[in-house]
Parts: sequence; C-alpha cells; structure tokens
Amino acid sequence: MAVYENFERCARRIFEVLRNAEDRMPGKPRHLLLQVQGHRNDAGGYDRDAIEIIREFGMGYLLPYLTELTTPFHRIGNPDGQRDDVPDELRIAYPEDAGSDAGFWYDVNLLPLRPRGTTENARKTPPKLAAIADYLGMDPACLICWGTPVDRAHAVPTSLGGSMDVRNFALLCPDHHRQAPDIADAEAFWAWVDYAEIRDSGSKWNGAAPEVQEWVRAHGGRTEPKDRGDMEFLAAVRFELQHLYGWADADFENMSWDLLQEYHQVLEAATGKHFGVEKKVATHAWAYHIARRRLAKRGGETGPMPSDHPWTGIWPVP
Repeated sequence: MAVYENFERCARRIFEVLRNAEDRMPGKPRHLLLQVQGHRNDAGGYDRDAIEIIREFGMGYLLPYLTELTTPFHRIGNPDGQRDDVPDELRIAYPEDAGSDAGFWYDVNLLPLRPRGTTENARKTPPKLAAIADYLGMDPACLICWGTPVDRAHAVPTSLGGSMDVRNFALLCPDHHRQAPDIADAEAFWAWVDYAEIRDSGSKWNGAAPEVQEWVRAHGGRTEPKDRGDMEFLAAVRFELQHLYGWADADFENMSWDLLQEYHQVLEAATGKHFGVEKKVATHAWAYHIARRRLAKRGGETGPMPSDHPWTGIWPVP
C-alpha cells in the first residue's frame, strides 16, 4: 500500500492482481505479501485506511481466495483451503451517512483542510530529508519517477494550513514538485501523486541497464515517459480532468457561467500561490473538479454527480 493510495485505490489494485493470478494460473497456490508505506496516525500506529486494508479487506475479504496472507501484523494460512472462484468485479460500498469518514468525500461547501491525522503538529521547521525518507521507508528519491535530487514537498502548503508533520510531506524531484497541486486538500494531493506516478512510470527506468529495460517491456511496462507534447495551458487542464478525474466529453459541453463562478470561488478559498507559480495545471484542474461537485451537490446545472473518488484509473498503461 503506497503512501499515496487510499483504501479504495489500494483495494482495487490488489483485487486486480488476485483476479489476474487466478486467470493466468488457475488452481495454483496464491500467497499475498501486504506491506504498508507511511499511513501513520497521531499515535504512531497505522491510520484508518491501512487498518481497513489489512483487517477488513485482507483478512475479511481476500483470505478465502488465498493460500496464505502476510501483513505487517501477522502471517496467516487459510485453514479452509484456497477458493478458486474469485469474483469478476470488486464492489466497494460506503454507508450513505458516512460523510467525510468514508475517506473520499467531505463538505464541499466549507472546503476544510483534509490532513492525514487530526492533531496539529507543533513543529515549526520542516523535518529533515532523512526523516521523511524513513517515514516513507525508501531512499531519498522522487515518489513519481525515482529521480534525484529531491525536494521536501508539502501535501498541503503551510500558507493553506498545512503543518510541519512528517506525514504532510512527499519527496518529489524539482520537476514534479513544480507540477504538483497547491491546495488545501491532502488526499487530493496524494491522488495527484498516484496519477502522476502511473502517467510518468516509464521515466523510472531512465539510465537502467538495457537488460533491465528489456525485462520491464517484456512484462508489459513502459521504459520511457509518455510523450504528451507541448500542450497549451487549458488543453493541459482538460487532459488532467479527463485522466485524473474521469471527465467525459459531455462534462465539458455542460460548462456554464455558474461553474466558472464556482471555480473562481474554490480557487480563492482553497488554493494558493506557491513558489511564485500561479498557473499550475494540477491546481486549476482540481478547482474545476471541486466546483463541479459543489454545484452538483446543490442541484446545479452541471449534470449528475461525478465520481466520488479521484484517480479513476483510466490512464492507458502501458
């Protein structure tokens, strides 16, 4: 479970691995090793998303379809024997009154800060690079492309209420730091990192030995960045709305003056100017998406409510 994955994104990816394993090797024993990166709470234990992945999803849902499950807490064999009837589709449902506790929704009219953890950290200076890397369980490298050197990137900038808690930091190379959104919404920041990691996955293999790159390609991966060309600003915003937030052509056709007005209100309330960079694609795309959700929740003119969770997984890989 990567630091940038929430419960839903992680669960769907594990399920896809399980589904593919049964399709490709029916009847073979399946052993799942579940590790967690980051995802710590105020007390230093695992946060809600990680606990749900380990206990409710891992032990409660996956174990019957496995021979053995290994988690940070335990190693469990399946006493009843592995089942080989993995469902074709994973459905994740949340109670209607779950609100912000569901981890993917919040009061879009108030746009409060959404940190991981609830206690404000008293630190006045950023943690050292080594401390962030230790929290993430990795060498100091960009979470997206594995490049170095890296910046200490706030999930939520201090100007927007973000703290100096180690959980409020990502390690990003200068290029991806410049691209990342500047917003008062930690979970949307991590969703953007998740999206960018998949989008730019090929760049991880720059400089790798030819035999390593050949192995990656043989297993369906990309070994070069996806060429998106030089996009004009609004075209780049549209691209991100499509590939990160799942907007369809019809959503752009329903653009209205009300949406533009709401968009500017969101920009003013919950975004910021960071490092002197004003026109950031990721920030503006997020603001459009949240504005549309606000209008839809109030019964505005923008059509049905868009997907509740960011990063819909529609980026074509490889």
